[in-house]
Amino acid sequence: MRECVTIHIGQAGVQIGNACWELYCLEHGIEPDGQMRTDSPVGWKDTALLKTFFSATRSGKYVPRAVYVDLEPTVVDEIQIGAYRNLFNPEQLITGKEDAASNYARGYYTVGRSLLDLVMDRIRKLISAQGYRDFWFSMLLVVELGLVLPRF
Repeated sequence: MRECVTIHIGQAGVQIGNACWELYCLEHGIEPDGQMRTDSPVGWKDTALLKTFFSATRSGKYVPRAVYVDLEPTVVDEIQIGAYRNLFNPEQLITGKEDAASNYARGYYTVGRSLLDLVMDRIRKLISAQGYRDFWFSMLLVVELGLVLPRF
């Protein structure tokens, strides 16, 4: 069984992630509050399939295995007040107080750096709760790509 963790970063990442999770919910018969639709077809009620993208709580609620991050809070705030506001774990919706203003140095050295520990803590908690092994290869790959890709 494969389990996916998604990390949505920045305005575009958060907006695309929001659209994806809305689609996942529709495809898997999950209501905006995380509960299984009562009129779901039998195939959708197979919890093994749901656990690819969702974690199940003791109360039967399905929570996306996702972390949202943006330096500026407006886009993540739209999720917190939108139709799917009860779907996500609020600890996994992370925002700063100001954006980097399209400035690499601000995003890398100051504003972005201030959120790094919190974001990594949330990702570690999510990963360790699931017992992922392949995640660490993914992280190694991201680090290596960062070393070889040109900086703008």
